[in-house]
Amino acid sequence: MRPPDHWHLRRKRATPPWWLFALGGVVVLGALLWRCQLSDGGGALDRVAAGPCAAATCEPEGPPASFGGGAPPSPKINGRSAAVLEEPCGALLYGLAANLRRPPASLTKLATALVATERADLDETVEVRVNSALLVASTGSTVMGLEPGMRLSMRDLLHGLLLTSGNDAAIAIAEAVAGNVPAFVDLMNEKAVALGLRNTHFANPHGLDDPALYSSALDMALLGHALLVHPELAAIVRTKEYQPAWDGPELWNGNALLDLYPEAIGIKIGYTETAGQTIVAAAERNGRRLVVSVLGSRDRYADAMALLEWGFAEAPPGC
Repeated sequence: MRPPDHWHLRRKRATPPWWLFALGGVVVLGALLWRCQLSDGGGALDRVAAGPCAAATCEPEGPPASFGGGAPPSPKINGRSAAVLEEPCGALLYGLAANLRRPPASLTKLATALVATERADLDETVEVRVNSALLVASTGSTVMGLEPGMRLSMRDLLHGLLLTSGNDAAIAIAEAVAGNVPAFVDLMNEKAVALGLRNTHFANPHGLDDPALYSSALDMALLGHALLVHPELAAIVRTKEYQPAWDGPELWNGNALLDLYPEAIGIKIGYTETAGQTIVAAAERNGRRLVVSVLGSRDRYADAMALLEWGFAEAPPGC
C-alpha cells in the first residue's frame, strides 16, 4: 500500500540540509588525512600526488587522485611493498605499503653510485685497499674481485658496483670519495635528505643487513628516478657486460630483467635473507618511461614485470 501523502511531506521536512552531508564528508576526509600524516610524518602528502592514504598503515583503497573517476585494476604481486613512478616528473601511479620501512639490500648501492658520481671524476684513478677475498670469507659478499694495490678508474668501480653488485667496489668507492666508510655513509644520508627520502637511513655503502639500514619502496623508486637523471649512470645500469681496465674477466650484469623484459633499461637488484628479493627497474614503451620498485619479494622479476605491464597498459599518464 502506498503511504499517504502527508507521510512524504513529513519525511521531506525531516531531511537534513544538503550542507550537513557536505560537512560530514569534509570531517571524514580530514580524519583520514590526519591519520596518514601521523603514521608517515606527512611524507606521503608532501611528496607525491597519490591520494590521501599513501603511508604503509593507511593504504589507498582506490586509484591515485590523478586517475579521476576511472580506477584501473590493481596489479597482482607477491612483494611486501611496491611503487610505480612515471618519468620524467616522478608522479606516483601506484603504491603498496609504499612508505613501509624495510631493508633494501643491494639497492643501497644506488645511493652509493649517486654520491660517487656527484662528488668524483669518473675517469680518476683509484688505488684499491679492500680485499675481496676477505669480504667473501667474512660476510659471503658478492664482489667484483678487487685486490689491494689494484688501480682502476672510478668508472670501472661503478660498473663493478652496479653490474656485479660488488661489495668490494662499494667500499673502494667510499674510501676513495670520503677517505673512509663512515664519512661516506654520512654523505649518503645527506643525499637521502636532499632527495626527500623520509623513510630511508643508510648504515653502509653496500646494503648488507644492519638494524640502522632501512628504506621504503617509494624512496627506492625515487632514488632510481634520481639516478636516471645522470646519463653516465643511466648507461651503466643498462649495460649487460663490461671489461674493466684489468687482466681480470668481464663483468656481467646480474639484472636478468634486461633479458626477460624487452623494454627494460636497467636498474638494480638486491637480496639478503632478511630483506628478501628487491628490485628497482625502469622500462620505456611508446614514449613513456616508468620506474618500479619492489621490496620483500619472492619473485622480483615477475613482480617488476607485472607492475610495468600494469603501468603501461592500465595507468593513465601521470606527467
